Amino acid sequence: MHSLKISQLNDILTASEQPVDNDFLLEVNHGYLKGKGELLIQELFDQLGGKGKPPLLDKLKFDFKINRFLFLYDNEVHFNRFRLSTLKTNIYTTFSFPWVESYKRLCRNFERECLKSGSQERIWFGPPLAGRIFGKSEAIGDLSGNGAAGWKLNAYNDAQYDLLSRLHGYKLVRIPIYENLMIGGSLKKIDDLLLQPTEANRHAIIAWFSRKMV
Repeated sequence: MHSLKISQLNDILTASEQPVDNDFLLEVNHGYLKGKGELLIQELFDQLGGKGKPPLLDKLKFDFKINRFLFLYDNEVHFNRFRLSTLKTNIYTTFSFPWVESYKRLCRNFERECLKSGSQERIWFGPPLAGRIFGKSEAIGDLSGNGAAGWKLNAYNDAQYDLLSRLHGYKLVRIPIYENLMIGGSLKKIDDLLLQPTEANRHAIIAWFSRKMV
């Protein structure tokens, strides 16, 4: 479903003659982290209770790129207490991300939806790395104690994306599935509009999207 929505959005933007680079891959230069960046990563890792040396991503994959703007479409599993915890670190005071406050609110309000989607074993427990650095997960659905190591790893990687894209000179735009557009006097979720966009909705989406690239 995620790929379908991204494909629809890509088609809409391409038709509007935006220079869309789909499935953009950014090779990470870890040298950009030297100094202040290393401190920000360590704080982020500690905030989530990480043990050992913070692992770093080597490549970042984005849904698409337009000029110096990178875009990610975030589904339900990106909104929970662990992601909220990362949004309170100094990454987000050192750098400006226009969507931070709305993401904090979404993390507080939509954790129940995250629980519905994120209770699959592969998401809750994550890969073996998650357990090694964030400890053993509780039973699926139990967010007390150590919670979900897989969720913590996802939150850690999301924040890495935020920091590393900025250090490489890009502006990251995150699009939450819960974002609403005002169309015809009523609010409509972007997630719903992308399933079967009408011509009128396409124009509204293009205008909404253009406002994000400022």
